[in-house]
Amino acid sequence: MSELQSFLINREEFADTRWEDTEVPSPGEGQVLLAIDSFALTANNITYAAFGDALQYWAFFPAPASRGILPVWGFAEVVESNCKGIETGERFYGFYPLASHLLVEPAQVSATSFTDHAEHRRPLPLIYNQYLRSSADALYEEGKEALQMLLRPLFTTSFLLDDFFADQAMFGAKNLHLTSASSKTAIGMAFCLQNNRANRDLDYEIIGLTSARNQAFVESLGCYDRVVSYDQVDAIDNTQPSAIVDFAGDGTLLRQLHSQLAPELRYSCMVGASHWDQRAGAGPGLDGPEPIMFFAPHQAEKRVGEWGGEEFQRRLSGQWRAFCAFANGWMEVDERHGREAIERTYAEVLGGDFSPRSGYVLSKLSCQ
Repeated sequence: MSELQSFLINREEFADTRWEDTEVPSPGEGQVLLAIDSFALTANNITYAAFGDALQYWAFFPAPASRGILPVWGFAEVVESNCKGIETGERFYGFYPLASHLLVEPAQVSATSFTDHAEHRRPLPLIYNQYLRSSADALYEEGKEALQMLLRPLFTTSFLLDDFFADQAMFGAKNLHLTSASSKTAIGMAFCLQNNRANRDLDYEIIGLTSARNQAFVESLGCYDRVVSYDQVDAIDNTQPSAIVDFAGDGTLLRQLHSQLAPELRYSCMVGASHWDQRAGAGPGLDGPEPIMFFAPHQAEKRVGEWGGEEFQRRLSGQWRAFCAFANGWMEVDERHGREAIERTYAEVLGGDFSPRSGYVLSKLSCQ
């Protein structure tokens, strides 16, 4: 069997990376070894690094001191199983390390999924510890794995953001300002806000903020009511009650938006860090309400508790399929293979050097 290959990132300097090759672990009693087949790499993964300490993303897959293993969403196959109910050759979707293999300790094994009950993962959010059996996953479609890897985790956040804002009656805002409007999570939220508006007794406008370079693309999507480039922020209407949903993580931009919108700013929500290297620019003492970090698992747990797991999945599934049909019209899947491709793609995503239409799917480190 091949070595366990792990892509290690300097937790203080994300551009500093290296590979580590170690012996592939053998599963003990009750354990399963998964070979990671393919995974997506998006700006969302950089957000995991940017908030790796604050939101414990580095804790999922332990690494040597000062290093971290980036979490990714993808598919893996069982290569060895010492766990009843999980067979060699089965395929699972879930939260994996950017590595060739993952050793798990399955618990709550069912016809559809299992939860990794490894000791270091038990205190971490359940949504990241659950692995879905492809043969029984309601959202799985053979031949559409790329879309699932690229969009499912992002769209789940989009779905939960839309639900969170609707649950709070948009915090009284009439204008919703989404930064990094070309990012896939922002697009997903805008799609949900647009798609669900007719069924809500709420009056709101969806405003996308983006770079001049991406403005034409964002306008072409049709899910934003209005698109504004970053160099036009000072001219944004500040007479209407408003909210900010910050996917960019650019501190200077966030300060500028707060300053412009403060008189009627009702809520400021931080989600991502597309501009991770500029996230410190806001500093203390922003005008208006203090930004609050949105943590998707909290909203998911709230709704599962209120609706039940089956109803939660039903609602998510309906909007997911509609969004996939929408995304097919503009997204371009770029499949790449091997270590060098992973290094190159990571550098491109880290630097923001890619088209908003692009979706990167990477494989395959493991040789079973």
